[in-house]
Amino acid sequence: MRSKNELEDCPDFDITNFMIKYYTAIITISFIFISFPAQAEDKIFGLAMHGQAKYSDKDTHLAYVNANAPKGGGLKIAAIGTFDSLNPYSIKGIAAKNMNLVYDRLMRRVWDEPFTMYPLIAEHVEMAQDRSWIIFHINPKARFHDDTPITAQDVLFSYKTLKEHGRPNMRNIYKLVSKAEILDANIIKFSLSEDRTRETVMIIAMMPVLSQKWWGEREFNSTTIEMPLLNGAYRIKEFDIGRKITYERASDYWAKDLFVNKGQYNFDTVTYEYFRDDTIALEAFKKGDLNLRREWDVGKWNAAYNGMIKDNTQLNSPHQRPERAHGFIFNLRREPFNDINVRKALSLAFDYDWVAKNIFHGEFKRIESFFPNSSLKYPILHEKMDLSLRQKLKIASGILQDAGWIIENGKLVNKDTSKPFSFELMISTKQEEKIAITYQKTLQRLGIDMRIRMNDSATFQKRKSIYDYDMIAFFWQNSLSPGTEQALYWSCAAANEPSRFNYSGICNAELDNFVEKIADAKTYDDLTKYAHEIDRILLSQYISIPLFYKGLDYIAHHKNIKHSDIVPIYGAVIESWWMD
Repeated sequence: MRSKNELEDCPDFDITNFMIKYYTAIITISFIFISFPAQAEDKIFGLAMHGQAKYSDKDTHLAYVNANAPKGGGLKIAAIGTFDSLNPYSIKGIAAKNMNLVYDRLMRRVWDEPFTMYPLIAEHVEMAQDRSWIIFHINPKARFHDDTPITAQDVLFSYKTLKEHGRPNMRNIYKLVSKAEILDANIIKFSLSEDRTRETVMIIAMMPVLSQKWWGEREFNSTTIEMPLLNGAYRIKEFDIGRKITYERASDYWAKDLFVNKGQYNFDTVTYEYFRDDTIALEAFKKGDLNLRREWDVGKWNAAYNGMIKDNTQLNSPHQRPERAHGFIFNLRREPFNDINVRKALSLAFDYDWVAKNIFHGEFKRIESFFPNSSLKYPILHEKMDLSLRQKLKIASGILQDAGWIIENGKLVNKDTSKPFSFELMISTKQEEKIAITYQKTLQRLGIDMRIRMNDSATFQKRKSIYDYDMIAFFWQNSLSPGTEQALYWSCAAANEPSRFNYSGICNAELDNFVEKIADAKTYDDLTKYAHEIDRILLSQYISIPLFYKGLDYIAHHKNIKHSDIVPIYGAVIESWWMD
């Protein structure tokens, strides 16, 4: 389904009810009036990062869904690797795929606006104009799957638990709360510190709500294979650790007719089958064991689906979201990649033209930004020089020589230490291997020895989390509203902490400045300006060798799976699809 990263986990996600009872209690009213600054906004339905929300409480459903979509059928999708936990919010273990189906949040993000939240567990919110505090009014109808009510106490428990034991991005945001206080059984207020940004209230609104009754008796900071008490559109029906998990639609789900849910979550079951690698997963799809597949390899898309048109449909779905900034990423923490001249020379040595033609069949575009396929890309105003690979290698050789590398006996060595130029590229997919072999051959012409290491999923994840590599094939995923996750991607602080997303280890004072500013951008124009500056600096530092993107979602599915003709800016939303 869909995972802002990783930050998602990509593609990573009410109608106003009766007035809450505190309005009828004079004492409570007085307490609230004393507590609330005069700068409060009116009751808020759609909480937008910038500008105005697209929808109002008069709307009945999202524009990109079929409000009358039938319920029924089962979706079967592949997952690669393994899982050992049913807790997606702890740093311990690997959680099962797409557990956002079973956990609801205070508010839900939609996919036809850059970054706007709408009511889910929270019926509406109040917020200071300077975003220094936010109040969530819990829908009195909100329920866990055992039919017990979701209360402000559960929200407070979730906040405290995730602040202490949650994923790093949650901890970083929740620590910006200076005070959390329950104002009523269904009302909770979060006051924010001076270190907050405009985005802080948005991330708090995305908080998943845990059951205090269930989690309060268990250790949160651990893997668990015990089914938690949940509250989402689906329940966990069954699972086989590391092999399979099946979610079943909760027919009595209290929020099924809310604005953000109408016409969504239509399949009775959603099953993820786990496979060792993607080649085996593709064969399972071709055999009919699976009925929907996202394809990332254009070579497979063009060749491996032949003969399947009778029972399946291939969908080329364009979108307007930033694509993955996929590349061969230098680890600047290690020599010789701590030298920008070395990085520049190795970037010149990549044969983009050959790879584009022979591996991507001329259908993919070269990545020239860390926000590819979006207006957030830094506008390069100068014309590029059209050089042959031979000319580029000559320039690269000169740069390496100036950086202290010379040829001896056909090998590139350091002129001071005689140490040969040798490094390892860590990869995880067959497509990356094809590209890596081409690059390896080109580097041999410079006297450089690049070894290619294909790791299994578990080893790859472990080494990636502790930055144990010279160069790694991986990606960063941005949204149309980049914010606090940029600090996890690029900041000096993240470069020195494990399990962050600063895979390159870049540390740059000017970059840190714009990373700090982007999360507090007052307008979308300001946000775009800061994104351009971040992009400019990253490109100038040669932290990776960018690869390619497509600007399309490639999705193959059984012909009885249907979808709306309206595609939102973030692309296909499988949650809104249905079975005929």
